[in-house]
Amino acid sequence: MIGSRTEPGDPWSRRALLRTLAGVLVAALLAVFGVAYAVYAAVRGPLEEPAAKGGPPPTSLPSGTQRRDAIAAAPMLTVPPSAARGGTPASDPGPTITVPAPTELGAAEVPTGFPRTPEGALGQLAAIESTVLQSMSVQRATGVHQAWAQPGTPPAGQWALVRSIQAFHTSRAGSAAAPLVSATPVAGQVKGVDGPDWVLACVLMDVRAQVASTARIAYGHCERMQWLQGRWVIGAGPAPARAPSTWPETALAHEAGWATWSSSGPTDGEG
Repeated sequence: MIGSRTEPGDPWSRRALLRTLAGVLVAALLAVFGVAYAVYAAVRGPLEEPAAKGGPPPTSLPSGTQRRDAIAAAPMLTVPPSAARGGTPASDPGPTITVPAPTELGAAEVPTGFPRTPEGALGQLAAIESTVLQSMSVQRATGVHQAWAQPGTPPAGQWALVRSIQAFHTSRAGSAAAPLVSATPVAGQVKGVDGPDWVLACVLMDVRAQVASTARIAYGHCERMQWLQGRWVIGAGPAPARAPSTWPETALAHEAGWATWSSSGPTDGEG
């Protein structure tokens, strides 16, 4: 492990091995959430994200597909991979965003019942992400995508969450121990809206994987969210620009637009 030091005369001491194990786990998680995409992009070409440079600002565009594509494609703050692993808490507590709690269990056993508001869209996206990441199952993720993605979205095999799970299992090839994974929303932001039925929602998750030791990272993810038949679903169109994965409640997280997640009680939905 780069930067680690072992006790003199005992390079395989228990302390050194634990440090190495922790480094391997963090590296595996980073391969899942961010670095894997960088490698994939280098080998296969740029990610399939619409370019935003040189175009008019989304707010100047009329409601519709062009405006939504411009919101989705607008680049977000670029941060180094190390930003996902830790950071110094900001002296300023920063903004918060209050997100309603789910009121029922929906399709594919994903919590739902969120209101027809931007905060409701954030809550539904977080519920989808948590369900998928905590299962760490490609089959489960594919089923959730089928139940919660509007026709016209990229297929499940191209979904960022499915690719992340595939990379996770590839990084653990040969390991018999089943990891325990938790994914909890810690921050969110509404990148843009287009009327009451469309939101570009972004959620920052605290993802922890435990095998023999625990590794923890922050993972930012955005989706187009569409209100359809009384619920928020993943909306049609190309995948949005990648969200910055920053350690929550740091100055960098605030700069990236993240507001600390605050959950409210059950809320009556519209629609």
